[in-house]
Amino acid sequence: MSDEASAPASREGSGHGGPGKLPVLVLGCIGVVYGDIGTSPLYAMRESLRAAGKDGLLREDILGIVSLLLWTLILIVSIKYVLLVMRADNQGEGGTLSLVALIQQALHRRPAWLLGLGMAGVALFFGDAVITPAMSVLSAVEGMVLVAPGFEQFVVPATLIIIIGLFFVQRHGTAAVSILFGPIMVVWFVTMAVFGLSHVGDDLSILAAFNPIHAVSFLVSNGYASFIVMGSVFLAVTGGEALYADMGHFGRLPIRLAWGVLVFPALTLSYLGQGALVLSHPEKASNPFFLMAPDWALLPLVILATCATVIASQAVISGAFSMMKQAVRMGLLPRLEILHTSESQVGQIYLPKVNAILAIGVMGLVLAFGSSADLASAYGIAVTGDMVITSILAAVLLVKGWKWSRLLTGLVIGPLLLVELIFLAANGTKLLDGGYIPVLMASVMCLLMWTWLRGSAHVQTQSRRHSVTIEALTQMVGTSKRLQDVSGTAVFLTADPEVAPAALMHNIKHNQVLHAQNLIVGVTVATVPYVPEAERLVITPINDRFTRIDLVFGYMEETNIPKALALGRRRGIKFDIMSTSFFLNRRSFKSDPRRGLPAWQEKLFIALTRNAADATSFYRLPTNRVIELGQQLVI
Repeated sequence: MSDEASAPASREGSGHGGPGKLPVLVLGCIGVVYGDIGTSPLYAMRESLRAAGKDGLLREDILGIVSLLLWTLILIVSIKYVLLVMRADNQGEGGTLSLVALIQQALHRRPAWLLGLGMAGVALFFGDAVITPAMSVLSAVEGMVLVAPGFEQFVVPATLIIIIGLFFVQRHGTAAVSILFGPIMVVWFVTMAVFGLSHVGDDLSILAAFNPIHAVSFLVSNGYASFIVMGSVFLAVTGGEALYADMGHFGRLPIRLAWGVLVFPALTLSYLGQGALVLSHPEKASNPFFLMAPDWALLPLVILATCATVIASQAVISGAFSMMKQAVRMGLLPRLEILHTSESQVGQIYLPKVNAILAIGVMGLVLAFGSSADLASAYGIAVTGDMVITSILAAVLLVKGWKWSRLLTGLVIGPLLLVELIFLAANGTKLLDGGYIPVLMASVMCLLMWTWLRGSAHVQTQSRRHSVTIEALTQMVGTSKRLQDVSGTAVFLTADPEVAPAALMHNIKHNQVLHAQNLIVGVTVATVPYVPEAERLVITPINDRFTRIDLVFGYMEETNIPKALALGRRRGIKFDIMSTSFFLNRRSFKSDPRRGLPAWQEKLFIALTRNAADATSFYRLPTNRVIELGQQLVI
C-alpha cells in the first residue's frame, strides 16, 4: 500500500537516495511496503485448506495448494510487479493514478474510459483499506485462543481496542513509531522463515510444490472446487500492489532487494513449512501458521503477529491518506482537510475525515463478521479488481506510451491478465458471502467521484453564463471614475483564469475599490507528481495593474499558494505577504429543476461541497489576510 506517512521523505524515495542510504531505504520498505503481504501467511494457507475441505485431504491436494500459493507469488508479485510494472514510473512515482497520468501524457487528453478506470482503482483501493485492518488484526488476536482457549469470547473486544488505538494515534503522525516498523518486520520475516524451515523436514516431499505441474493438476482434478480454492489462494498476494504504489517513497532498487533477499524467501519457507506440517500432521490444518511454533514460543509469536498486523494496518491507512490526497489533487474529490504531522517530512499527512470513515468501517466489519475466517469471504475482491485495472492500464501504456506492438503487449500482459481475471472470477464466488461489501464500498466511492466531476463541470458552465472576460473588465475599470485606489496587492483565486473572478467583481461592485496590484491566480494540477520550481508559475501581464498568474503543482505536492507566489519576486512580481489580501469566493447553490443535474445528484453534489475543506487551509493562506465574498449560483 502506498504509505506517505510512514515512508522516508517522498522526494528522497523517488530519487532512490545515495549509496549510503540504500540499507535505510531497504529497511524502511520492509516495514511499510511489505506489511500487508507479509501477514498473509497468517490466513492464506488456512483458508485455502478450508476451502478445499480440510478433512480427508489427499497429499496431492496439499501439494497442489502449496504449489498454487508459491506460483501465485511468483507470477503476480515477482514477474508482474517486480520485473515489469515497476518499470512504469512517473518521475519515480507509482500506483494506479500514476499510470493514469502516464497514459494521459501519452494520449495528450483524459478520455472518459481512462478516468473511469482511475476512479475504479481508487475506489477499490479504499475498499481494501477498510477490510485489511479488520482481517489482519482479527487473524493475529485469534492466535491467543491457542494459548488460552477461554480467550475466544474476548477476541472481538480486544481487536476493537487495538483498532481504536490504531486510528486514534493517526493524528499524532507516525514519525516515531515508523522507526520501529522496519526492525519489527525484519524480526517477523526471519521468524516466519525459521519456523517454516524447521518444519520443511517434517515431509521433504513438500519441495515438489515448486513444480507447477502440481498446481495445474490440482486445478484440473478438482474442477469447480479448485475454482473456490483459488479465491482463498489469492489471499497470499493481497498487498502485492504495494510494491508499485510505494515506489516513489523508497525507489525501485530497495523494493526489489527487500523482496528478493528477505520477503520472498521468508514467505516461501513459511508456506512450505505449513504444507509439510499438514502433510505430517493433518489435524493441524485448522491453523497451520501458529501451530508451527513450539508451545513455549506460541505466546511470543501471537504478540509478534499482532505487532506485524498493526504495522500492516498502519501502512494501508497511510496509503489511503496518500491515495485520497492524489484523488483530490487530480480533481476526483472535493477538497479534504490535510494536516501535516511532521515539520521535516512533507509526506507525513493526516486526513481527519478519511481517518474517521476508515475507523467506522473497520470496526463495523469486525462486529459484523466476528472472525477472520468469515471476513475472508469479503477479502480479495477489491485487491483483485485493483490488480486487473493495473494490468489493463499497463497494457495501454505499453502500446500508447512505450510504442510496443499489440502482439508483444498481448504476449507479455495477456497471460498475467488471464490469471488475474481467473482470480477475480474465483473471488466473485464470495460475493453473496460478504464479497458484496468491498464492491458496495467501491460503488459508493465511484458514485461520489462521478458526481463531483459532473457537478464541478456543470458549476463551471453555469458560472460562465453571465461572466465577463478579464480583458473586458480591465478596460471597464480603466475608464471608471467611481473606483477608489488603495495600496497593496489583491490576490483573486479562480478556477477559470479566462474570466473575471466573482470575488473581484463583487469587490468592485460593492466596495468600489481597486488595489495597486491585482493578481488573477489560477491553480492547475499537472500529470506529474512533482513540478520544478522553475516551471511553477506562468506570468502573463494584462496591464500595469492586472497580472494573470497560472500556478502548476504536481499531484503529490502541497498547494501552497503564498510560497509559490513568492517565487515570482525573481520575475518582477512585487509580493509582500504583509501587504497582500487574498479574496476568496464562497459559493452557495440554488436549485433549478429546469437545468443541470438530476435532483438526487444535485443534492449529493451540494452535500459534498458543504463538506469540502476550507480553501484558506487547503491553499495554505494566512488566515488574517483572507477576505471571503459570497455568491449564490443557480445550478
